[in-house]
Amino acid sequence: MSSVEGLADTRSWIAHKTPSLRVTAGHTTRSSPRPHIVYKFTLDYDGVIETIEKRYSEFTALHAALGITDFGLPRKRLLVTTFLPSAWVDDVLINERKAGLESWLVNLLKVADYRHNEIVKNFLASAVPMVPLQEFELEDALPSTLSRKTAEELVAAVAAAKPLAAAYYPSWTMYTHTPEKLDYSKFDVLFFAFAIPDTSAKLTWDADAPAFLKQLVSSAKKSGKGTKVVLSVGGWTGSATFHQIAASSSLRGKFVSNLVKVVSDYALDGIDLDWEYPNSTGNGNPYGPADAANFLLLLKALRKALGASKIISVAVTDLPWLGANGQPLKDVSEYAAQLTYVNLMNYDINGGWGEPGPNAPLSNNGNKSSQPAYTAQAAVKQWTAAKCPASKLMLGLPLYGYVFKSSRTTLANFVDVVGEEVVEADVVEEEPLPGPMRGGNRRIVVPEDPVESDVAETEYEESEATATEAEDKEALLVDVGSEDMGEIKSEPVGETPVETPVKDKEEETETQAVANLSKWWGQAIPFNSLVASGALVKKADGTYGPGSGYTLSHDECSDTPFLYSKSRTTIVSFDDTHSLADKATFAKSKGLAGCFTWSLDQDDGLTLQNAIRNALGK
Repeated sequence: MSSVEGLADTRSWIAHKTPSLRVTAGHTTRSSPRPHIVYKFTLDYDGVIETIEKRYSEFTALHAALGITDFGLPRKRLLVTTFLPSAWVDDVLINERKAGLESWLVNLLKVADYRHNEIVKNFLASAVPMVPLQEFELEDALPSTLSRKTAEELVAAVAAAKPLAAAYYPSWTMYTHTPEKLDYSKFDVLFFAFAIPDTSAKLTWDADAPAFLKQLVSSAKKSGKGTKVVLSVGGWTGSATFHQIAASSSLRGKFVSNLVKVVSDYALDGIDLDWEYPNSTGNGNPYGPADAANFLLLLKALRKALGASKIISVAVTDLPWLGANGQPLKDVSEYAAQLTYVNLMNYDINGGWGEPGPNAPLSNNGNKSSQPAYTAQAAVKQWTAAKCPASKLMLGLPLYGYVFKSSRTTLANFVDVVGEEVVEADVVEEEPLPGPMRGGNRRIVVPEDPVESDVAETEYEESEATATEAEDKEALLVDVGSEDMGEIKSEPVGETPVETPVKDKEEETETQAVANLSKWWGQAIPFNSLVASGALVKKADGTYGPGSGYTLSHDECSDTPFLYSKSRTTIVSFDDTHSLADKATFAKSKGLAGCFTWSLDQDDGLTLQNAIRNALGK
């Protein structure tokens, strides 16, 4: 049988049947880029023989991408040959790994969900490695080739190159997520948000925020986990004075002095400038054509004052800052030279101001997006093309979604579905909506509960029109919005809906009442609030499924999960463990500095953060 035929048979078996499986393990060594071990496995699927050759690091990458928690890989080893003969270490390590990886493969392929997973099928069928060969992993090394000095140097290099898992910690959550209760082992950097500059370039704070910042720094240091604390300045509602400050030499100087003082007074690791946005209105802010040039002057002054060791980061949209001509800058290398990190706010791409669409698209598969510049993949391409090193980019991951009043069963970032009714939300137009808002760090306000329909929940399906009419009367308060983004429509591309399990009448009545999301129509919803509503349910394996009369589906174009209920005229675009892991895996594959979340208080415990960390290989 040819290798091509074997490949086809392998994929066919994985997709369609459960075989008797025998796995035989072996190994070989390769010399490039450094001497390393390759494990060979012969898989016998009921007489169909297939051989795969993979490095240990490729198994760890697959394990992380799948988010496996119920069985583990053979443990990592620190490959330093100080006390044991090298050849003996080689044999012990290789035999341990062969046995462990063989057991891992058998356990993996016993599970139907894993056998059907496209990542698994590609792993088994493809000669393309999950971890590029040029990205040498210490755990793949042949111990006999490492001296103590070389191993220690490699350990340091690998640690320095490990992607970061960071998060924004908003000051308004300090009472519910106190510094003393944080698990600092989960966060490499915490961006404490926000201090807001006033018109005289002084920093203003929420009440008690300075005291909590001191507690945060103290708790982080006491933890011994090496977590760095950075003060974020500005934000969606705190960027009104940046234009004025950056344009004035005197105010720039005062601002820099105030930033240096706060770093010193609070023993901070750096400053994050979240100007939303240079030469663009953001939340109705003043702006002008010289903003980008003035921002560079500000960054240079701040770097000179803080020195090389402190973190200076900026929060940005998927496109580089707008220059004097109103177009994205083509060369940001001078900015990058001053910066430690560039935080890509790849979220709020679609929201309550328009039709249902992906909040934080990873991709534009099929090239059908009406906003092709606003995906994680496009953002990295655009910023690196503008000469920002990938190693300084951090990909932003939202721990929230958007709830829409709509009878759609698809997301609307693509070509429309013929004949599918869209029920628009009633937006309260109390004042002009600012925009465009693609990427914004801001507070989510929990709305009040709506007045329920008089129709009994047990009769909800039979009285759908009555219930919907009652819900239509609820006022929809929009937290943020955008200027007209044009008509945005969708088609059902590669959907994989998951129906809610059948429940008895009493249980369905109770959960439907809980999962009424009408109070969230047109607004952002934290992930933990979505879970608390009952519309999304945590499963035993740590992933999430639909609940309370909702269907869970997936938009393949953008890699976005979404929930919908036609009876509730509700659709929710959000991110879960799988989509966040996909984004983190992408960030790692592109050599980014890491990922950050907005914001840690919206997680369901640490479930999402753990999924991100696993995908980053941490």
